[in-house]
Amino acid sequence: MDLQLGGQKVLITGGSRGIGRAIASSMAKEGCQLHLASRTEADLQQAQVEITETTGSEVSIHAFDLSQSRNTTRLAEACADVDILINNAGAIPGGNIASVDEARWREAWDLKVFGYINLTRQMYAQMQNRGRGVIINIIGLAGERYDANYIVGSTGNAGLMAFTRALGGTSLDDGVRVVGVNPGLIATDRMKTLLQTRAENELGDKSRWQEFLKGLPLNRAGEPEEVADLVTFLASPKASYISGVIYSVDGGVAARTKVV
Repeated sequence: MDLQLGGQKVLITGGSRGIGRAIASSMAKEGCQLHLASRTEADLQQAQVEITETTGSEVSIHAFDLSQSRNTTRLAEACADVDILINNAGAIPGGNIASVDEARWREAWDLKVFGYINLTRQMYAQMQNRGRGVIINIIGLAGERYDANYIVGSTGNAGLMAFTRALGGTSLDDGVRVVGVNPGLIATDRMKTLLQTRAENELGDKSRWQEFLKGLPLNRAGEPEEVADLVTFLASPKASYISGVIYSVDGGVAARTKVV
């Protein structure tokens, strides 16, 4: 299927590793021109080289800490002509209400929650002026399956889900589509870190993190490419009547209703 994405300009935050990196590769294979943003320039440079060598796509990189609002402004100015924004940057810690203090909570939300909101606000205005554009928020399963041991993420993700639905419900009036994707457990370095924290809190031994993978659908975590394939389709003109909704990539976990 031709997704008609050739020549589209795409900005992906958190684009150098994990899900963001997989999305970047998928978009590049469709002929998109990429802007990748993250905090670490070395990771961005590596992604730039690898994607350029394998796909021939043009890749620009932007090393910004998007937890600082002035940097979302700088990034929006540098990428004013992009057609598609993928909000993906985030580093929310695991832990319960007692183990995450206010400073760490605010730090996490400054990057993911306010980072998404601030960049969307600025990029949306530019897209609105052109009468076209797509914004996709990579959020997370904990926003619909609440987890007391990931309380910062559950609360923040639930807010971003509401934000996505509220904005996406009317955005097509401006020619802009806003969509969300909720990955479940996806095989990334970040997943391992979160599960290690959970294992330490619940089992007293962070090395036992893989025990939490038992019983998952297909007996495995999802792959970043499985998220990327959906995101690439949603960004394309083939999804031109989709806005204000959130899709889960979790093997059906969010739909499981067993109580005991």
